[in-house]
Amino acid sequence: FTDLELPLALILAEMEHTGVKVDCDRLNEMKDELAERLVELEKKIHELAGESFNINSPKQLGVVLFDKLSLPVIKKTKTGYSTSADVLEKLQSKHEIIDYILHYRQLGKLQSTYLEGLLKVVHEETGKIHTRFNQALTQTGRLSSTDPNLQNIPIRLEEGRKIRQAFIPSEEGWVMFAADYSQIELRVLAHIAKDEKLIEAFRNDMDIHTKTAMDVFGVAKEDVTSNMRRHAKAVNFGIVYGISDYGLSQSLDISRKEAGEFINKYLESFPGVKDYMEDIVQDAKQKGYVTTLLKRRRYLPEITSRNFNLRSFAERTAMNTPIQGSAADIIKKAMIDMAARLEKENLKSRLLLQVHDELIFEAPKDEIEILEKIVPEVMEQTMELEVPLKVDYSYGDTWYDAK
Repeated sequence: FTDLELPLALILAEMEHTGVKVDCDRLNEMKDELAERLVELEKKIHELAGESFNINSPKQLGVVLFDKLSLPVIKKTKTGYSTSADVLEKLQSKHEIIDYILHYRQLGKLQSTYLEGLLKVVHEETGKIHTRFNQALTQTGRLSSTDPNLQNIPIRLEEGRKIRQAFIPSEEGWVMFAADYSQIELRVLAHIAKDEKLIEAFRNDMDIHTKTAMDVFGVAKEDVTSNMRRHAKAVNFGIVYGISDYGLSQSLDISRKEAGEFINKYLESFPGVKDYMEDIVQDAKQKGYVTTLLKRRRYLPEITSRNFNLRSFAERTAMNTPIQGSAADIIKKAMIDMAARLEKENLKSRLLLQVHDELIFEAPKDEIEILEKIVPEVMEQTMELEVPLKVDYSYGDTWYDAK
């Protein structure tokens, strides 16, 4: 409380007050571009359906997909057919109209939530967006951002990523500088679980997903295919978030049995992780809580529940919280260390945003060389772990260019 959260409160207040400059013209331009794309997609969907209908009406869409095009019904609702995202994803291979509908929905959400949403919250006097950082909201200790949420600007879709082009430095001749921790949660896992193989992989700066694929599939480095690496990556992150065979089978589109075998192979390959997962659950059952590296607690009363679902959720949370929560501790401490260092070096650069494992600054061009040295240095030395912390950084004229 005194060493981490209180000093951080002042830094966050400063960041909220500073705000991030937004190029409204660029946002409006994107809004027009998206509107055109939506009209094109709508035409294409109507063409494939052989009739005009309101794509945003689940009822009308259901009639077109399941009555007219006779696609297999996956789920029903009280009023008709379900056309939720997970239903549509299961129908993807059945008809080309599905891809267009999914894309149409994603762009519609970008349009309303982000483009129109962001334009509404630009402060008239400053021309900036002043988000609010919530320090005491999440259960894991991560920060969250509201009014607007700047931590969840979509990056999967190129159209979503482009929204970051509208976030610009507030002074002439400045740039945006972004620095993020590389795979911080897996590094924390290696440290907490004291798994020798994971520790060795990070110390030797190996690509951790490739290393996992080598161990789980029992192949040499050069024989790891991109699909193997993709599977290994899903398991790595799944383990961090307390995965179940069902969850993994869904995300990789494989059978539950295959997913279960995969997880077992992983745990055989990384015995330290297996022991950690078993020990932390037992520990939580005895104490009623788990802690992060900086001793932040999360109480888990459901861990002894008789209800299987409640109990297994609490067990997964017990595995995940020390990892995710410690990553949150590290980045919060890095923000405090960074603020102190900027002041000590007497720099004009300012910290603007924190997006999970990443810090975003705006800086005069003549300070970039100093930032390239001190930002990774401060962030990597914030906490001493069994494995090195690694920071990647880049900069550019907009937030988009800095990534």
